[in-house]
Order: sequence, then structure tokens, then C-alpha cells
Amino acid sequence: MSDAPKDWDARRVLYAVLGLQLIMAALLAGSDVLGALPRLAWPSSAPGVDSPVAPGDQTRRYAPRDTPLPPRAPGAPERPYRNSGDMPKRLEFLRTGDTLHLTGQIAPGDDARFAKQLEAEEGLLRAAINSPGGSVRDALAIGRALRAAGLETEIEAGDICFSACPYVLAAGVRRAVGESAQVGVHQHYFGKNTVLPAFLAVSDIQSGQGDVMEFLDDMGVDIRLMRPALATPPDEIYVLVEEELREWRLVTGDGAE
Repeated sequence: MSDAPKDWDARRVLYAVLGLQLIMAALLAGSDVLGALPRLAWPSSAPGVDSPVAPGDQTRRYAPRDTPLPPRAPGAPERPYRNSGDMPKRLEFLRTGDTLHLTGQIAPGDDARFAKQLEAEEGLLRAAINSPGGSVRDALAIGRALRAAGLETEIEAGDICFSACPYVLAAGVRRAVGESAQVGVHQHYFGKNTVLPAFLAVSDIQSGQGDVMEFLDDMGVDIRLMRPALATPPDEIYVLVEEELREWRLVTGDGAE
């Protein structure tokens, strides 16, 4: 007896499964677009990051490609950019004395570049970070490399540390934030395609948040930092005030000025 009918039945089942997956993908993609429409039509009405913050008034409009940087503190050297969009598209490394400066967006693959940079350096004491954020997974890996090397971390006067950047700051054995510097958190994207079955997309997000919480705990930072991070949408940033930096141990000792 021929196996052709069985083969045809198997193909029909396969086609049906593939068709169902395509329908699910289209529905999920459509729901993503529909969910984004309100944000596209009515962008954040929060003040810009150049507006002073105060306890209870800390949410600011945020776009990594178009965010004015805080004014430089008196006596601080001028920087070659005035806006986060002018900053390097991936981390640049520059050593001055015993400090390695990490400047720019945290791009995928920067963790490996940073590890290679560390191997080439001797006698480092601290890492100074100035970044609008970027890849969360790379930031966590960079942070673990910093902690393994026993380095301090610092956000120098007038610099920024937004989005994924605070996780690099959190890795220092001692942590400092300079005058008029800004440290801020918001929701993150963990790099998976959203055209997935909903339970897989949610699972990936939860797994990523779990990695962040484990990292913060390992670094000795209070995981209450996750509360404003989870509550603040990606087009806004929650700027931490000095009391939070100290209470949640993102700075240590006399590290906040």
C-alpha cells in the first residue's frame, strides 16, 4: 500500500502549523503596532532632562539621540559634544592617569571590546562612565568585568549615566557621582524579536529582569532601584536624586557630591 496519503496528511499538518504561526506572528506584530500608536500620536509630555529635578518630580522626557547634556561644572574641561546624539555610537575608551574613561552608547559587542581593553591596561584604579545607555546585556557583562578587576566607578561632574549605564556604575567597588551629573533608569528591551508567541516574549523579558536583579544583588545595590526602572516607559527617564543614590547604594561613602 502506498504511503502517499500519509505523506500528504503530514504535509497538510505541517502547512497548517506554519500557517497558524504566521497568523500568530501577524496578530502579535499588529498588537505591537497598535500598542505603540498612543505613544507615537501623543509623545511624553514630561519636561526635558535639562529641567531641574526634585524629589517627586523626577520623570523626564528622554530620547537617546536627542538629549541635551547637563551643563559642565565650573572648572570642568569642555566636552566635544552638547547632546547625547553627538556622543560615540559605541563605547570609546580613553585612559588618563589611573582612570579609564568609557564614553558613548553601549552597543552589542562592547562587552568583548571592554574585556580586551582591560587586558591591555595595568595600574587602573577606576572607570569613569559617560553614557546614554544601550545594550543591557553588554552593560551587565561590562559590570561583572569591572568588579572582577576590583575597579571603582564614577560619573564625573556634569556627565550622564542613563538607561543601562547605571548597571556599569553599580559594579564599582566604590561608586561616586559628581556634581550636576545625572543618573537615570527606565524600562529596557532585551534584544529579542517581538514577533514571538506571547508567552515566549514575556518569558524573555522576565528572564532579563531576573538577570538584572541578580546582578544588582551581587553588586550590593538595593534592588528597589528596579521599581522606578520598571515603572518608567522607554521614552522617559527617571532621574535619581541624591537620597536615592545613597539609600539604594548606587554611591558609596562620600560618593555623591
